[in-house]
Amino acid sequence: MNKSIQGKLAYVEKDDCTSCQLCADTLPQVFQMDADDLSEVHNPYGATEEEIQDAMDSCPGECILWKKQEAP
Repeated sequence: MNKSIQGKLAYVEKDDCTSCQLCADTLPQVFQMDADDLSEVHNPYGATEEEIQDAMDSCPGECILWKKQEAP
């Protein structure tokens, strides 16, 4: 079952990431740090919309955003 918001997926605007690791520590099932120590979404379906939105709201760099999911 897709627990993500229908038609939207979370993504990270890496240019704005502060490398604080808050999102990866809070929701490791969705976020991870890449080789440059910047956040990235590795599983956009790993948490509920509310959990992902909480991570977005807590992000000091305000770099986690929603994008529209393309229709298959």
